[in-house]
Amino acid sequence: MIHDTAQVSGLAHVDDSAQIGADVVVEPFAFIGPDVQLGAGTWVGPNSTIVGNTKIGRDCKLFPGCAVGAASQDLKYKGEPTTVEIGDRTSIRECVTIHRATADHMVTRVGSDCLIMAYVHVAHDVQIGNHVILANSVNVAGHVVIEDHVVIEGMVGIQQFVRIGEHAFIAGGSLVRKNVPPYIKAAREPLSYIGINGIGLRRRGFDIDRIQAIEDIYRTLYVLNNNMSQAVKAAELELPTSEDKDVVLSFIRHSDKGIVRGPF
Repeated sequence: MIHDTAQVSGLAHVDDSAQIGADVVVEPFAFIGPDVQLGAGTWVGPNSTIVGNTKIGRDCKLFPGCAVGAASQDLKYKGEPTTVEIGDRTSIRECVTIHRATADHMVTRVGSDCLIMAYVHVAHDVQIGNHVILANSVNVAGHVVIEDHVVIEGMVGIQQFVRIGEHAFIAGGSLVRKNVPPYIKAAREPLSYIGINGIGLRRRGFDIDRIQAIEDIYRTLYVLNNNMSQAVKAAELELPTSEDKDVVLSFIRHSDKGIVRGPF
């Protein structure tokens, strides 16, 4: 059903089963397949392709040449009715590809207020939080989890099943093979902790005392102790109780793939 305030070009293809919200604009030569849902105010640029069971939120922008909702490239995928879900106010730039999930998660998800820059690939079963920026040509393999407020610079490759913690920053050209804990900056080869993401945290309203407390957590984990299990115990016993400490230590305890190495 096409809402009566939507503007759909006569040169676009919109399947009869697609649900097109109020004030949506679909430009010429866009292709909207069966069972697609477009939230109010979303703009679909020319030559965009949206297929599969794909749900896109309000006020999103899909730029020319992007392809959202195609079947997974995973050879285990057998045509299950999986989906893509994209939140509100997210921009999908030119030539981005976002694939449907497999039976593992059943949904590939990109949150709200994200910026997915040109030529990014988001594979099956990926879970991306809110306020995430993926710069040009980032490649995200299957089953990756990227938490809220993460920034990943261009040309980064992320291995399958990796988890990237909230407020983390990953430098351009990196290869991400292990989990990246919250609040940190990671760079070099092999990927390593190079400090906390102080600039990003200040931009998001973290005060100086809170940032200093996070620095103390990572100094204990990466600098003062040679063994991570001993470092976690030291942080539990010696550092003040805080929500940030709980977030960091919980992330590390549940990192069965291990976490990025320290600075030395």
